[in-house]
Order: sequence, then structure tokens, then C-alpha cells
Amino acid sequence: MDALSRLIELSRLRPVLDIRCQLGGRFQIDHEPAPAGAIPFHLVVGGSCRIRTAAGMEVTLQSGDFLLLPRGDAHVIVDTAAGSAPTSAEIIRGGMLPLRRSGAGDPDVDLLCGHFECARGSSELLVDTLPNPFHAPLRGSHSEETLKTLVALLRQETALEQPGALAVVTALCLVLLVMALRTRNGSALAAPGLLSLFADQRLAKSVQAIVAAPARGWTIEALAELAAMSRATYARHFKGCSGMTVGAFLTGLRLALASDLLLNTGRPVASLAAEVGYESEAAFGKAFKAGRGLTPGAFRRLAK
Repeated sequence: MDALSRLIELSRLRPVLDIRCQLGGRFQIDHEPAPAGAIPFHLVVGGSCRIRTAAGMEVTLQSGDFLLLPRGDAHVIVDTAAGSAPTSAEIIRGGMLPLRRSGAGDPDVDLLCGHFECARGSSELLVDTLPNPFHAPLRGSHSEETLKTLVALLRQETALEQPGALAVVTALCLVLLVMALRTRNGSALAAPGLLSLFADQRLAKSVQAIVAAPARGWTIEALAELAAMSRATYARHFKGCSGMTVGAFLTGLRLALASDLLLNTGRPVASLAAEVGYESEAAFGKAFKAGRGLTPGAFRRLAK
């Protein structure tokens, strides 16, 4: 399994569609901060709009764009025009999803709004390293034709609302997230993070090796050899690309795996230590508490 697929699997992301928005004229839709474990997203299936975050950032979205708010920030959806005060929107229920409408005639933007539920502990390595907000303009990517087909299918399913449409659209949202994460034309690759790390061809072989065998006693020398670099060059290039040291990445991966095992198996803590790369239960417990703020046992109990 490739590195990105493995981290997505560990994160146990589950898309939930909350509402469809067809908005016209002047509009302003406020969103409160998301609860813990929820990552809001917006997918534009037609038209355009702007999203402003509580931190003051503004992103213009167009048809086919995907925007994720990894920290669950409060934000507002606004039109792209200027002028009079926003008009009120009404909520229409009874279809595949609740529908928020404003304005008369054809909408200026057609949005699918929802959130991803993610696993506590095992999703941090992926989610916390994403740009905030994470904007993926999927147009012009290496998979543009595939993406056009997917967005067209989303439009069709949301318009026709045939039996099973919600299941199809929900599944497609996860597919689009994965494609957004691996796109090569997004601004996300301009900043250090896991996406930049996965996209770096010089580091790819060593990163894949770490993810495939996180319990192995990896050394900088061994990883540098896989990347055909000197030890110092490898360590410097890894940190510059990912924003973290090799050791921090390896620890984060081990703790993600441990969190997943603690939450989804009933195995004793002692039996998990070796599987995630620690020589003793005590060493594992110390590392886990440093990274998660709880002992492994308390972490497991809190989730029940």
C-alpha cells in the first residue's frame, strides 16, 4: 500500500454530507467552528463563491474546486459580487439533502457542504500537516478529465436524486478528497508538509519504506542510502520538504498506528508496543503520553 493510502486508511475518514446550497445574488452563510473530530469541506459543483475564514483568509472557489478546513475553523460563504446587503436564504427539506436556496433564477453557485469524521489519534499525522484551509483547484490537474467526469456524476446524482444517490455522492466526496490530496498543481505543494513530502521523487522510496515498516529500527544512514543521498543532505532535504525531522515523522506514524490499534482492537497494551516499534511497554507508554497527552490505557478508555 502506498504511503498516502496508508495514512488515509489510518485516519478512517468518513464523509458526511450536511446540506446542498444553491445561492444567487448577494449571500452570506456563516459557519460556526466544527466540533472535535469533524473536518468541514465544501465542493463546488457549479458556479463560484468566496470563503472567508475567521483568521481573515479569503479563497475564491470555482466549479470543481474542493476546500477543506482541517482545523475546523469558523468561516463564511459569500458571493463574488459587491453591492447591497445579503438576502436571506430558505431551507427546503424533503429531498436527498436539505437544500439552502437564496436569490431568484439560476443560482450563482451550487455547493455540496459536509464534513469528514476522522479517528482521534490516528488522523493527526495527515490532517494536522495540511494547509489551513486546504484549497485544491482541481482544474488543470494531471487527472483533469477524470475529475470532470466525477463532478459531472455528482451533478447528475444530486439533480436526479435516484435511489442510492446519497450513498453515491458521499462516496464520491471521499474519492475527490484523495484526488485533491495528491494533486500536483495545488498551492499546498509550495509549503512544507506531508503532501510535499509524498510528491518529492527523491524521497519517495525512503518514505514508502518507513510507512511499510514503521516498527523497523530505521536510521538516517539506511534511509539516506535508499534516497541515494548523504546522511546530512537527506536529513536537511526531508525536513525542508516535510517541515519535520525524520524522527518526528517516524514517531508520528508509530503513534498513529498505535492509536488505531488501541481504538479498534482489544489487544493488551504490552502486545502493541513491539508492533509499533518500541522495545518495551514502558518506552511505548512514555512516547504515547508525550505525543497524545494520555497513557495508552486512558486513551482507550476515553474513547469508549
